[in-house]
Amino acid sequence: MNQMSPISVAVNGRTYAWPRVPAIAICLDGCEPAYLDEAIKTGLMPALARIKEKGTVRFAHSVIPSFTNPNNLSIATGRPPSVHGICGNYLYERETGKEVMMNDPRFLRAPTIFQAFYDAGAKVAVVTAKDKLRALLGKGLAFDEGRALCFSAEKSDTTTIAEHGIDNASKHFGLPVPEVYSAELSEFVFAAGVQLLKEFRPDIMYLTTTDYVQHKYAPGVPQANAFYEMFDKYLTDLDALGAAIVVTADHGMKPKHKADGSPDVVYVQDILDDWLGKDAARVILPITDPYVVHHGALGSFATAYLPDGTDQAGIMARLAKIDGIMLVVDSPTACERFELPADRIGDIVLISTENKTIGTSEHRHDLAALNEPLRSHGGLTEQEVPFIVNRVLPELPNEPVLRNFDAFYYATMAAALA
Repeated sequence: MNQMSPISVAVNGRTYAWPRVPAIAICLDGCEPAYLDEAIKTGLMPALARIKEKGTVRFAHSVIPSFTNPNNLSIATGRPPSVHGICGNYLYERETGKEVMMNDPRFLRAPTIFQAFYDAGAKVAVVTAKDKLRALLGKGLAFDEGRALCFSAEKSDTTTIAEHGIDNASKHFGLPVPEVYSAELSEFVFAAGVQLLKEFRPDIMYLTTTDYVQHKYAPGVPQANAFYEMFDKYLTDLDALGAAIVVTADHGMKPKHKADGSPDVVYVQDILDDWLGKDAARVILPITDPYVVHHGALGSFATAYLPDGTDQAGIMARLAKIDGIMLVVDSPTACERFELPADRIGDIVLISTENKTIGTSEHRHDLAALNEPLRSHGGLTEQEVPFIVNRVLPELPNEPVLRNFDAFYYATMAAALA
């Protein structure tokens, strides 16, 4: 830290230490803790095994719904969705009557940690696998001073200095643009992160991946182990370069299929259509995004908007009796319990059990591309995630107090002690 650097940075009611070495948070999308356990058990992650021995190992809770966008923006802001406003990948806007993606920066209601550190003079780098997160994570950054980069692996060949802080990132790093449905999309993130640490030396860096592999393969199977073996090689380099690192995840991942391998789904829109009339209610699945090939828009969290005059308590009681529905609560209860923005949640919230998912209407889900038995997320059973620091932080709490969105709080704390 030079003499002009501040001691700390305050954002969203939290104070972050100024890092003396690069502070990195790595979000392993869909990383059920068992993935790491199985890969370490077979000797494929020696770097992480060493880090766990010399550092600090905990579990943390993700935010609910345990989907990509809410959790990535919680990690980026250090706060739950009630503060930053991103409560899903997809939402229904009451004011417009439209269902829209939540990847536009206009939906973000709080500044990011990246913006706060950038405004304080820090160098910031953000690399995401899919482009759907890039504009949200990069909100508030300026790219004309050579101190900020924010780009995705998916669109790495179209980056510009004006919009991303770097021209043609694919060419710059010597990495081909990966197929969006591939493990290579995440590998691009790690490879770029290592090069950025060497040549750009950011004060704050965020690396966030895609859960393509985790949606397809269970912990311990060869394809999953190969993914974490690959990650471990880049983790070796990041650790050796002296960065303070927190490894966590946006959510876990569970099998959501029947014994014959077919998806196990409660189609709630069909049920409500039967009870209330066709399209009288509107079921929203916040897992919905442009990349549904690997999950068919089937997750374990849904919110429903009911028509005026509905016996809401009666509907909730009937839904709660359906096999596979773990929890049915009204909006005020859901918003208080899960720290959600009230104006972006329907009248009721539903969460399914560990091996079930929630759908809208059966005909609306294209499951033809599911080549393996469905694995998905979104509910309480996917809330536990790893939280591993490559430094000793004895005061670090455990779940449920520890949240995945504490990643930069502890990464900068560890980096300040270096």
